[in-house]
Amino acid sequence: MSRIVLPFLFLILVCNVAVGQLKSPDEFLGYELGSRFTSHERVLEYFRYLGKAEGVRLQSYGKSYEQRELLVAIVSSRENMENLEQIRRSNLNLSKAKPSDLNKQPAILWLSYNVHGNEASSTETAMKMLYELVVRKTKNIQEWLKNTVVVIDPCLNPDGRERYVNYFNEVSGSKPNANPMAREHFEPWPGGRYNHYYFDLNRDWAWQTQVETKQRLRLYQDWMPELHVDFHEQNYNEPYYFAPAAEPIHEDVSKWQRDFQVIVGKNNAKYFDEQGWKYFTKERFDLLYPSYGDTYPLYNGSIGMTYEQGGIGAGLAVVTIDGDTLTLKDRIDHHYVSGMATLETVSKHATKLVEEFRLYFQQAVEVPQGVYKTYVVKAQNVNRLKRLSKLLKDNGISFAYGSVEKNWRGYNFETKKTENFKLERNDLVLNLQQPKAVLANVLFEPQTSIKDSNTYDITAWALPYAYGLKAYALKEPVKGLFTEIAEEPKSEIGEKPYAWIFPWNSLEDAQLLIALQKAGIKVRMAEEGFTSAGKVFPSGSILIYRNENEKLVRNLSAKILAIQRELGLSVYSSPSGYVEKGKDFGSTVYPVLSIPKVAVVSGMGISSQSVGEIWHFFEQELHYPITMIAEHHLSVLDINKINVLILPDGVYADHTNEKLEDWIKLGGKVILFEDAIAAVAGKKPFSVKLKDTLKEEESQTGFKKYGERKQEDMSNAIPGAIFKVELDSSHPLSAGLGDYYYTLKTDDKIYDPLTKGWNVGVLKPNAYMAGIAGKSVLRKLDQGMLFGVQSIGKGVAVYLGSDILFRSFWENGKQMFANAVFLIN
Repeated sequence: MSRIVLPFLFLILVCNVAVGQLKSPDEFLGYELGSRFTSHERVLEYFRYLGKAEGVRLQSYGKSYEQRELLVAIVSSRENMENLEQIRRSNLNLSKAKPSDLNKQPAILWLSYNVHGNEASSTETAMKMLYELVVRKTKNIQEWLKNTVVVIDPCLNPDGRERYVNYFNEVSGSKPNANPMAREHFEPWPGGRYNHYYFDLNRDWAWQTQVETKQRLRLYQDWMPELHVDFHEQNYNEPYYFAPAAEPIHEDVSKWQRDFQVIVGKNNAKYFDEQGWKYFTKERFDLLYPSYGDTYPLYNGSIGMTYEQGGIGAGLAVVTIDGDTLTLKDRIDHHYVSGMATLETVSKHATKLVEEFRLYFQQAVEVPQGVYKTYVVKAQNVNRLKRLSKLLKDNGISFAYGSVEKNWRGYNFETKKTENFKLERNDLVLNLQQPKAVLANVLFEPQTSIKDSNTYDITAWALPYAYGLKAYALKEPVKGLFTEIAEEPKSEIGEKPYAWIFPWNSLEDAQLLIALQKAGIKVRMAEEGFTSAGKVFPSGSILIYRNENEKLVRNLSAKILAIQRELGLSVYSSPSGYVEKGKDFGSTVYPVLSIPKVAVVSGMGISSQSVGEIWHFFEQELHYPITMIAEHHLSVLDINKINVLILPDGVYADHTNEKLEDWIKLGGKVILFEDAIAAVAGKKPFSVKLKDTLKEEESQTGFKKYGERKQEDMSNAIPGAIFKVELDSSHPLSAGLGDYYYTLKTDDKIYDPLTKGWNVGVLKPNAYMAGIAGKSVLRKLDQGMLFGVQSIGKGVAVYLGSDILFRSFWENGKQMFANAVFLIN
C-alpha cells in the first residue's frame, strides 16, 4: 500500500508559538513513525513532552507488574481544560443518577491502545493521535474538542508489548522482510499478546484480577466516558473491522447503544471509502461476554466499540494473501483515521450522547431491566462471600447484607426452580434499583439469553456459580439492612489444649497452612469429619497438636494466635484427644501434611494462559514459591527438590508418562490440567481413560446438506457452559466445597470412571446449568469422571478435567486447586 494524504488536514490555522514549536513524532523520535517499533519508555517520553503543552494533561495511574508506568493523556479545548475537574464531576454525577448541570457538558471519549502486546501498531498511532489533537492544526479538530474531552491511554499492556518489540528487534534485519515465512513474523512462546502473567487483559475488565486492570478501572470509574474505543489488531490477512458489532448482542444493550454504533460505523466507512480501504462490520466480534473492552463499557452506560486492524505478526511489512504489502505505516494510518472519524462523530452528537448517558442510569434506578429485581447470595461461606463483595465494590455495584426476617421466594441457582427460602443476617442482598443495575444483572443472571451460538467467547459466567455460593433471584425488589457482615473470628486458643483446630473451607485457609508451615509448625489434616468439644468439624480441617509442636517451636501458642489474627480466621481448641464423634486424634486419619515443593512445566506446546493462571495463583494470591521447568527436564526430576509437579493444559511428548513414572512411585504428586491428561491417558502407570465419543446412530441415513451446516455446528458447540459436578465430599480434593462444584466447560472431554483410584468429581445426567452446549456435547457430557485422584506407588496423580483457575475469576476452583496442592498426600 502507498502512503496517503489523510482526510483531516483541511484548513490550516495559525497556532500559538508554544504549540507551533512542538515536535512531531518523527522529529522527536528521530525516525519516521512506522519505520520501526517505538519502545514503551520512548512513547512515555513523547507523551511527557507533549504533556507540557497547553490543552493537555497527563495522569499516571499506576505501574505494570514489570514496573512500567501506566498513564493517560487528557486533551480538550482551552475552556474545557480550565474546567476539567468540574466536567469530570458532573459526568460522574450522571453515572450515579444524581442531578447535574448539562449546560455545555462535553462528551468524554476514551481511546485505549494496545491491550494485546503484539498488536503493536496502536501505540504508535496513539503518539500521532495525541500530537494532532495538541497542535490543533485544523479548524475541525478545534471545533471537535469544544464538545469533547479525549482520554488517550497509549498502552494498556506495556509488558506484553515490550516482549513482542524486543523479540522483533532481535530477529529482524536492517530492512524488514515482507516474506510471511520470515522468522520475524513468528513469535516464540509465550508471545507478546499477554501481560507478565500471560493473562489476556481484554478479558479481565469485569474481573479485575490483574494489576494493570485494577489500576485502570479505578481511573475509568472516576471518569465514566460516554464512548470507549478499544484498538486491536487481527490476522494481517484481514481487512479493517469497526462497529456495528455482530450478534449475539446481549439483550441489555440498549437500542440507543446499538443505534449509535451504526452512526459511528457509517462515518468511519465514509472516510475508508474515500481511500478505497477494505473493511467489514457486523461480523465475528459480538457483544456478549461482559469483560471485554467494548462490552464492559456498554454495561456501564457507554458506547463501547472494538476496532480491529489486520496486523498480528506483520512486523514492519508483510505480503498478504492478496499479494499486497501491508506496512506498519499503513496500519497506523488506518487506526488514526478511524480514531479521528470517531472523534468527529462524538463531537457532532455530544449533546445527545450526554443526555442518553444520563437517561441510562436514571432508568436503571427507576426501572431496572430484566426479569429479576434482586439477587440474594447466601452466607454459607463467609470468606468467599467477602471476595464476591470486594468484586462488586471494585465494579461500583451497591449491595447490603440481611433484610426483614421473613420467608422469600426466588429462583434457586442450584436447583433451577423457584423455591421458598429464609433470608439471614449475613446474606448478601443485591437490589437492582441502582445506577449499576445493568452490569449487576449481566454478572448475576442465571441464564444469559443468546440468539446466536457464533460467539467469540464464553456464554456463561454467573457469579454465584463461579464463587460456589448458594443464591436466589427474586422478581421483587428487596432492600438490605446492613453495610457489613456481622462476623467476628473466634479465638479459642486455650491455655494447654491437646490440639488447635482450624476448619478448612476457603482460600484463606490455604494461606493459614502456608504461614503455619513456614513458622516450622507441624500441621495435620482430618481425613474424616469429627466432633470435639461439642463442635462439628468437617473432613479437611487442619489440626496442630500441642505436644509434638512445643518441642519444635518456641512460644507456640502466641505464634498461632498471631497468624490467626493476621488472617482473620477462627481457631478452636480441643482439651482432649478423645472426640465425641469420629476417630480420636491418635488415629491414622490425621496424617501430617508435607510441605509442597512445587514445579510448573512451561514452554512450547503448553498453554501460556494455563501456565499464567497457575503462576499468578501461587505468586499473587498465595505468595508461595514455585519453580518453572521445561518439559525436557521431566526425566531428571529430583524428589528431594520437587515433590509436586503441575502439568498445565497443553500438548506433551508421547513418552511423558515414562518420564514421570519413577518419580511418582518415589512419592511425587503430579497434577494434570485438561489436555495434559490426554498425554498420559491409557498409558501405564496412569489408569485414566478418555471417554469414547458417541458413535453415529446406525439408523441415521442420507447425507448432510450444506445448508444445514450451522445446525451441525451448533450441535457440537460449547464455547463455555456451566455444569454441576457431583463431589465425593469425603475426599480431600473436595474439602470445603460441599456436595457440588460448578465447572465452566469449554470442551466436550470427559473420562471413564477410574477403576484404580477415586472419582471425586463426576458429571451425571442433567448436569447442564447455563450457557451454550449443543445436543451432541450434552450427550457426551451426560456421565463420566471430571476430577479424579489415583495412587501410584508412594505417589499420586490428580486429574483436573476442566480449567478450575479460569482467568482467575472462577473463585470456587481456587479452593479445589489448593486442596490438590496442600491436602492430598
